Amino acid sequence: MGLQRFEQRLERLVEGVFAKAFRGGLQPVELGRRLVREMDLQRTLTVRGTLVPNRFTITVGPADRERFEPIEHTMVAELVDTARQHARDEGYRFAGMVEVVLVTDPHAGPGSFRLAGEFVEGGPTSGLVLADGSRFGIGDELVTVGRAGDCDLVLADPTVSKHHFELRRQGLQIVLVDLGSTNGTRVNGVGIRERVLADGDEIRLGATVLRYEAV
Repeated sequence: MGLQRFEQRLERLVEGVFAKAFRGGLQPVELGRRLVREMDLQRTLTVRGTLVPNRFTITVGPADRERFEPIEHTMVAELVDTARQHARDEGYRFAGMVEVVLVTDPHAGPGSFRLAGEFVEGGPTSGLVLADGSRFGIGDELVTVGRAGDCDLVLADPTVSKHHFELRRQGLQIVLVDLGSTNGTRVNGVGIRERVLADGDEIRLGATVLRYEAV
């Protein structure tokens, strides 16, 4: 699912002014396919679940790096999102933040590339602060908040739904999505269904109030 969306977005991206440049040589979709395969090949079962690499280093030749330059930032962001979506689809977990690094090998020819995945631990960059001052860190995985025991963050509040809302990482942003909760979710006093969170936002669900910290 994630790979298919990546391919569709990249196909649109290289249309028009970039079409001629991408008629030959290494195609961006090849990188996405190889990245997903690397995750599947290196998946490791641990007490935390099935872990997969979270840092991917892609080595290409000078000619392909030059061709990628106009779309490199967007392409890397799409590859990161593809890794996250594939992890959600397969139930994988990451050891730290997902990162894709593109490097140049002056000796590599057009169309050739290497992709290496690594397990790199790294703390979450954002989190939810609870009423008692404790902090629940948010990494790259989907986070479910609610009263049910299978939620990532379990709240002992009878006014909170079993599965109240979830947090999804999109690029550098955290998006809060209400899961059809009975009493709704309010951010800074406004009822929402879906919203990109900003540092310091107050989230109210039932009688519980959380604060979002971006760093």
